[in-house]
Amino acid sequence: MTAFDLVIRGGTVVDGTGGAPYVADVAIAKGSIAAVGTGLPAGREEIDATGKLVTPGFVDIHTHYDGQVTWDNRLAPSSFHGITTAVIGNCGVGFAPCRTDDATREALARLMEGVEDIPHPVLMEGLPWTWETFPEYLDFLASRPYDMDILAYVPHAPLRVYVMGERGANREPATPEDIAEMCRLLGEALDKGAAGIATSRSLFHRSSDGKPIPTFEVSQLELLALAGVLREKGKGVFQIVEDLNLPGANLNAMRELAAASGRPLTFSIGTANAAPYEYPHLLEELAEANRQGLDLKAQLIPRGIGMILGFEMALNPFYTTATYRSLAGLPLKERLKRLREPEIRSAIIAEPVDPDPASALGRAVRQFEYMFVLGDEPDYEQPPERSIAGRARAAGVTPEEIAYDILIEGDSGGKLYLAMANYSDGKLDAVGEILSHPDVVLGLGDGGAHLGTICDASYSTFALAYWARDRQTGRKTVEDMVHRMTQATARVMGLTDRGLIRAGLRADINIIDFDKLALKAPEVVYDLPSGDRRLLQRADGYEVTMVGGEIVYRNGEPTGVLPGGLVRAA
Repeated sequence: MTAFDLVIRGGTVVDGTGGAPYVADVAIAKGSIAAVGTGLPAGREEIDATGKLVTPGFVDIHTHYDGQVTWDNRLAPSSFHGITTAVIGNCGVGFAPCRTDDATREALARLMEGVEDIPHPVLMEGLPWTWETFPEYLDFLASRPYDMDILAYVPHAPLRVYVMGERGANREPATPEDIAEMCRLLGEALDKGAAGIATSRSLFHRSSDGKPIPTFEVSQLELLALAGVLREKGKGVFQIVEDLNLPGANLNAMRELAAASGRPLTFSIGTANAAPYEYPHLLEELAEANRQGLDLKAQLIPRGIGMILGFEMALNPFYTTATYRSLAGLPLKERLKRLREPEIRSAIIAEPVDPDPASALGRAVRQFEYMFVLGDEPDYEQPPERSIAGRARAAGVTPEEIAYDILIEGDSGGKLYLAMANYSDGKLDAVGEILSHPDVVLGLGDGGAHLGTICDASYSTFALAYWARDRQTGRKTVEDMVHRMTQATARVMGLTDRGLIRAGLRADINIIDFDKLALKAPEVVYDLPSGDRRLLQRADGYEVTMVGGEIVYRNGEPTGVLPGGLVRAA
């Protein structure tokens, strides 16, 4: 009788360590990798992987599926891109702990809507709210099967509001008693398997009613107390968002928190599209912190952080103009018909952006120098002359005219891609430089969030296809890209049972046709609980994605099995 349930034959193993690829068989039994070598005995099932990459499943440590995990069993779009483990609760937003009154639930939904662009009606219809405490939320998740494994941070904003009520929501200083209670609840959650604590001090994180996130400008004393709980329990990760893009930003506060916790701390890093650039000195500080024995890891999305703009989307370059606002409530088909009328077109193009200072986003979505037609075969690294501004200069018209005419094309209108950050114009390879730093991992796909504007959960496919294959200069190795999405990210979360192709570890595995690996264009689907829209993006090239030894996707299509579930952090 064979000892193996399945054997993957003759694939090119990229094992997650960052070491050179090698050809080997990989045998699987009882959900684990049983052996890696050549000439292994037959399994009950065999897959010929000759000429294909065999990698560990990717571990995405920055997602926002906090709501989706309560109504859906498939965590798309991440699961289309080789992700087999995802971490939720990032940026300090989530839905537990939560008092049972409607006002508190409403406030948390509005906060998630504002920070992560998950529509309020979707959340209020989709969330069952069958929990109050964070351990109860974990128990609820543990009762559900998924197409990948999930871990959950305790989100600081709900924790603060749970303990302090309106004082916490209004960002009043926490009393010693408040802090002690937050620490008690965090400790209780860690004992039940929470992955750590996540928070945000970003001025850009606001509720949909305009209020700053409850943790904005929270005192270092409060954060240090929470970090101390991680040290006391000897487990957990500290995740934080700070505005490191602002002049004078540094890692001093984070280094203090990492020292206080004695645990890994992870944060977001990137770069503005134009000077002044803050990332060079931040990378130096990051390296120095790790040399001193701290455990700091920066997360980078390996392409432009991109908004998808269109008349079917949440945002477009004209959404704050008076005439467009007068039509915004019309069904899409009728709205497009009106938008194609010459007099409507002329009016909208001529109208200014809303002058209200609060409409900074309305001005941001007119950054035509960084706006592009993404195309059916998405190109995320286009030269400046192909931008909307570049096209307009070449045609002798305004960027508004070019953008408008693209957006009224087709049955649902055209789509534009706006690189809000990390854009490389060929003069400076900032992302490539950050990506070479030993303390940087890949992440920030934000799967489950920004449903009507961003679809960056496909970053894993982009990292392999672009950085390790298609890029003409500064190309990275496939083993480095895989390492930064597998062993490196698993280590951040303390996951020692996955992230490598190694005997004895969990059989989370991708089989990838590297030559055919390619992103498809983002698409709009209307499948949320309220019937609202979201962006999905698929890929070619993933022949098999396996979770716990079971095949969950073949050639991008689900097999029907759901072996994933909640992972309680050790």
